[in-house]
Amino acid sequence: MFAGLQDLGVANGEDLKETLTNCTEPLKAIEQFQTENGVLLPSLQSALPFLDLHGTPRLEFHQSVFDELRDKLLERVSAIATEGKAEERYKKLEDLLEKSFSLVKMPSLQPVVMCVMKHLPKVPEKKLKLVMADKELYRACAVEVKRQIWQDNQALFGDEVSPLLKQYIVEKESALFSTELSVLHNFFSPSPKTRRQGEVVQRLTRMVGRNVKLYDMVLQFLRTLFLRTRNVHYCTLRAELLMSLHDLDVGDICSVDPCHKFTWCLDACIRERFVDSKRARELQGFLDGVKKGQEQVLGDLSMILCDPFAINTLSLSTVRHLQELVGQELLPRDSPDLLLLLRLLALGQGAWDMIDSQVFKEPKMEVELVTRFLPTLMSFVVDDHAFNVDQKLPAEEKAPVSYPSALPETFTKFLQEQRVACEVGLYYVLHITKQRNKNALLRLLPGLVETFSDLAFGDIFLHLLTGNLALLADEFALEDFCSSLFDGFLLTASPRKENVQRHVLRLLLHLHHRVAPSKLEALQKALEPTGQSGEAVKELYSQLGEKLEQLDRRKPSPAQATETPALELPLPSDPSPAQGRPPRMPGAIREGRPTLQPDTRSRPGRSSSFSSLGLLFHVTTCPWWGEIRLHVTPRLPCPQHSPNAGDTQKESLSEPTDTTARSSGLPEEKRKAEPPLSWGQGPCGIPGLPSWKCQSGGPHSSDTSQPPRPLSFLAGLIRCLVSALSVGRRARLQREPRRSHQPPAPSFTHTSVWAP
Repeated sequence: MFAGLQDLGVANGEDLKETLTNCTEPLKAIEQFQTENGVLLPSLQSALPFLDLHGTPRLEFHQSVFDELRDKLLERVSAIATEGKAEERYKKLEDLLEKSFSLVKMPSLQPVVMCVMKHLPKVPEKKLKLVMADKELYRACAVEVKRQIWQDNQALFGDEVSPLLKQYIVEKESALFSTELSVLHNFFSPSPKTRRQGEVVQRLTRMVGRNVKLYDMVLQFLRTLFLRTRNVHYCTLRAELLMSLHDLDVGDICSVDPCHKFTWCLDACIRERFVDSKRARELQGFLDGVKKGQEQVLGDLSMILCDPFAINTLSLSTVRHLQELVGQELLPRDSPDLLLLLRLLALGQGAWDMIDSQVFKEPKMEVELVTRFLPTLMSFVVDDHAFNVDQKLPAEEKAPVSYPSALPETFTKFLQEQRVACEVGLYYVLHITKQRNKNALLRLLPGLVETFSDLAFGDIFLHLLTGNLALLADEFALEDFCSSLFDGFLLTASPRKENVQRHVLRLLLHLHHRVAPSKLEALQKALEPTGQSGEAVKELYSQLGEKLEQLDRRKPSPAQATETPALELPLPSDPSPAQGRPPRMPGAIREGRPTLQPDTRSRPGRSSSFSSLGLLFHVTTCPWWGEIRLHVTPRLPCPQHSPNAGDTQKESLSEPTDTTARSSGLPEEKRKAEPPLSWGQGPCGIPGLPSWKCQSGGPHSSDTSQPPRPLSFLAGLIRCLVSALSVGRRARLQREPRRSHQPPAPSFTHTSVWAP
């Protein structure tokens, strides 16, 4: 541990051991050793006894001094690395490294040695080999030192990069199989700059630094893995690494990468999710600018275009251009921007074949793709517009037109034989699904069963499709829709493709409560994992089973449904008021509950009234105290329908009692003009049921053919309360100057509802 101290002429533990072994007086030997190897400060010798009096050990004191000196030394080394001319400072650092390298295995001084090596642009080869041979020293050295080791040792660099590449692929796949289904938050939602802030991209950027040789090694690793696995996420990492170096303004690498400006322009298009005319011309200029003898650049360009984020942007732009051409009544061959998008798509889709064959040449554009397939897609757009316009016509002008269900054979053939056509067709399916166009989706689903290289069952397409299907959640209750989607498309590949099974389970986890029970049971049996299924499928299936059990527990059993009595409102069976008994209150006002007693206090204010459900409601406000009173009284018997109506009843209708008069809160002349309300045998012919019509058709009368709506009571109450609150607020504002003359606070009664 302290072996390096002997090379510098500093005594260590072995020297002390030898001294104590050969001495005759150990105490004097220890004191002499302390004097020779302690801090050589004359003033310190007299201060150390004070530390002894405070019980501070000498080891703690010397350790604190050592740490402070080491920090000062680290700061000085960093300052030397930035001061003066390059040759002078590097010469100082090399001399310091030569003197201190023998202490590199001493843990307390190792940071100083590593700091010196970090600031040296070229560490001596001999010392690099010593560091590489010792695993502990290799792990402890800075990444700047490791770069010098990696550039001459590709295998060691590959061992460092390989775990990061695996982690990157796992993160991308976990994002594709996320249980969250959303159109706004899917795999393509993060912006390019946000994606470049990921852990893997940042660590790779730091490992590469400004070293062009290491950058070429990383690109070679990505090409090799892309050829071996056909995983397009390596193409994404290739573009993200270059743009991450661009963000850090690493000109040493960006200036030598011929794909830098092309990737920069394409990154802007991905950020906007659209390729406009200006950027399309720039991209075309880069492709046309590839000179003879530099055709290998097309391999890197095709790999960058094979990035799923680039394919997504190009495909969305293609579908958008097709819709614009329909509105402009133009053919696809008349649009240069559309032809360029197809050219870029073809170059990106052919990346693997180009790198594998080492034939760096743009794939030839199929003429029928432009002259037959794209017009077929445009005809689908026209069919949708025609059907939507027909549905908006008036009933007398609308003809019995059904949505076209026939699928042209040429469309299915193109999906099976041409990769670019298949990609554009799949994104058109995603487009109509996002537009909630169920008819168009059911029309095109049969054509997706067999596609080029089973692209329709790829993770990226199924991820986007399941997210868009969440917008059609209400359609899953229909048997024909579920049969076409699951039986006619998804389940056809479920047994042989585990990823399809995972995506279907993701969809059902989100929409299981919308699917018909009979269909849900059949799907659960069809998706049951086998012994060869992976743990991810089993976990998703287990989660689906738990969801279905929770759904079953929420539903009432058939026995409970039959035993539950129907909600019936009891009808008043009391005699009419003419026989000497007051009518019973329907609804919540019954015998045995607190009786609403009118308040006999008289105060100036405003009152409002309305009737509903056989009751008369009066709301009275007092502006001085902000009091709101609610009085409820039953409707009085109607002489037109009551069989026992007589003179006594007429008198009671025309002359209300003092209690009723006081509770109404209305002026005397208004109360006399108020028509009496009826209670008795209503228009329905049931005795005792409150009628919905007053005797003379006054302000409370309503149509006898329609019962009052349940919400009329709430609406009337809200109107009265709002009116009362506004009056109370104005009154408080008026009395603000004379706050000292406020009357005492009133007392509460059963009939009062107070609102400050």
